[in-house]
Amino acid sequence: MSLRTLLILGLLAGIAGWWFSDVRKGLRAPAAAADLRPECPLPARVAAGGEPLQTDVPSGVRPFALQAATLTPLAGFSIDARVLSREDYHSGRESDLSPLDLALGWRRMSEDTVLDGLSISQGSRWYHYRWRDQPPLEPSEIAHSSANMHMIPGSDAVARALAEIRKDDRVRIDGWLVEAQASDGWRWRSSTSRTDSGGGACEVVYVCAVTRL
Repeated sequence: MSLRTLLILGLLAGIAGWWFSDVRKGLRAPAAAADLRPECPLPARVAAGGEPLQTDVPSGVRPFALQAATLTPLAGFSIDARVLSREDYHSGRESDLSPLDLALGWRRMSEDTVLDGLSISQGSRWYHYRWRDQPPLEPSEIAHSSANMHMIPGSDAVARALAEIRKDDRVRIDGWLVEAQASDGWRWRSSTSRTDSGGGACEVVYVCAVTRL
């Protein structure tokens, strides 16, 4: 490979790195339907290292009105997990609400010895895992201890915090599993189960708080 080619490739890599870094730093919460952003109350919080916590929606928690869609809370949601992968999205209707997905793992799906035996990737709003010879866990345990989750920032501060998250971070995310409905009838509904898989199994999370642990 010639020196000129190496210089061009290095320049392109630098531009790409700057662009993606700038885009992440510029993440914003989706615009509110009115001038006042809807309040994002915290649900019950998961204990450190505990199973993902899903709780009933209190009567005082109302739908969150955004310009792109109204979000109806289906359940409170709090998770302490390891980031297996992240993917940012800039096109598609879903990206108007959710600029990134996090693939998250808990229980044994947060352990190095398990993750070393898996190849993990994301794309097209899906999360994929593969193994070479034998899975490090039973496939059912892998599916029930990890998930791809669509993150909807509840504020610009939350968006900035999400922008800083990287693979292998341990995070706690608190918010609401929601169903998004737009005025033209478009819908996007969260799963409310940690044991499902396939189409419709991803969580759609309106994030009120995110903490790197």
